[in-house]
Amino acid sequence: MDKPQIIAHIEKSLDYTLFDTKWIPCSAKFVVLGSHARGTGAIQIYELSHGQINCVKEIEKAKALKCGTFGASSLQQRYLATGDFDGRMQIWNLETPELPVYSVHGHKEIINTIDGVGGLGIGEGAPEIVTGSRDGAVKVWDPRQKNDPVATMEPGEGETKRDCWAVAFGHAYNKHDRCVGAGYDNGDIKLFDLRNMSLRWETNIKNGVCGLEFDRKDISMNKLVATSLEAKFHCFDMRTQHPTKGFASVSEKAHKSTTVWGARHLPQNRDVFMTLGGNGSLYLWKYNYPTQRVKQDEDKQDMGVAGTLSLLQNVTLSTQPINALDWSPDKEGLCVCSAFDQTVRVLIVTKLNRI
Repeated sequence: MDKPQIIAHIEKSLDYTLFDTKWIPCSAKFVVLGSHARGTGAIQIYELSHGQINCVKEIEKAKALKCGTFGASSLQQRYLATGDFDGRMQIWNLETPELPVYSVHGHKEIINTIDGVGGLGIGEGAPEIVTGSRDGAVKVWDPRQKNDPVATMEPGEGETKRDCWAVAFGHAYNKHDRCVGAGYDNGDIKLFDLRNMSLRWETNIKNGVCGLEFDRKDISMNKLVATSLEAKFHCFDMRTQHPTKGFASVSEKAHKSTTVWGARHLPQNRDVFMTLGGNGSLYLWKYNYPTQRVKQDEDKQDMGVAGTLSLLQNVTLSTQPINALDWSPDKEGLCVCSAFDQTVRVLIVTKLNRI
């Protein structure tokens, strides 16, 4: 019984399709994003109090909303950036959400994925938002600059465009360095260096990349988890890049041969993360570092050594995929997740401080 337990604390059934959920920083509130049956966008804000969740605000938007992040906002403003089915990236003040404080029609098709950096008192450098779309483009936006992205990574003339399913910021450990990881439907993972505006590394994991997350955004790159179709996920050690072999990695199968929708690292311990399953399950993992993280190959080149993964706990909550999860940055073990059964769940994971 010394293992962590995953407890479904509160479940609430809603009347629309849920796509993403995020805690509002420094609060007991979270936001749920989705799509009404009539194709309009849903933003709902729930407050957790006395073992219940109450809807404190409900906003309907013209287009269905796919994804959201607070990552580029200050703790004072707590503005939410969203990506919609029409290719628009918008930023909302949730106190006065009638009109966006920023709006750009950045992509020709749906924005599948979004991430933010430079806000919430985490890391250094300018606030930036990255979006990935079915149109094949990955774009980086500075909310202080209207209309034009500060960087665009897209296929050149005549190249096949791939559907971008996942984006993640990392390596933002000083004012100048920053990387974006992007995952595509054909299994490609690309790592873009925003300081040098160059492609730093690419690989292919053979299955569509559903989720990407660095263990922490605000440190020199340490680990990157990539989740995919066919029940597989990969954990890359990002500290040592070999000139030809790239980064060392360990892979694991989970969630009974269904899609692994994403991975979310515990904010209070970067070596613990949860994977989200297409069969409605959650798996809690711990990464164990090897005794030596670097070794030399026959040419005396440094190469990374991957660690191992331990399954700490798993639970099945639904018959439908769990498509989003967010850990509370303020209270260790508290998280919220959404699933395609139109239910939002608040969970408590116990004993995380003993791992």
